[in-house]
Amino acid sequence: QVQLVESGGGLVQAGGSLRLSCAASGRTFSRYAMGWFRQAPGKEREFVAAISANGGSTDYADSVKGRFTISKDNAKNTVLLQMNSLKPEDTAVYCCAARVVNLSVVLSTYREYDYWGQGTQVTVSS
Repeated sequence: QVQLVESGGGLVQAGGSLRLSCAASGRTFSRYAMGWFRQAPGKEREFVAAISANGGSTDYADSVKGRFTISKDNAKNTVLLQMNSLKPEDTAVYCCAARVVNLSVVLSTYREYDYWGQGTQVTVSS
């Protein structure tokens, strides 16, 4: 089992940047594929980005491609989401998720994940 704790959210103006971090407990972090999802008030949970257990494969929602970058540091048990050129429509609670899978598999739907963090709020003002 793994516990996930997100940090790095906050209030930023449109066009600005934030870097979210997801710290994981446990000794087997290198076996976990990781993902970031977001949910805005009144909207369904939405896929943002995902990375394979070995960090070699990634996937992004069309809405964030070219602006967001996901990375995974297995030595530090951390997955990062670098968010640039932020827009007001990026405002949401961002959560990270984890699941043990084969090294190169990327999971892009929330039902595929077993473990979730509590989330961190990102607010982008216009």
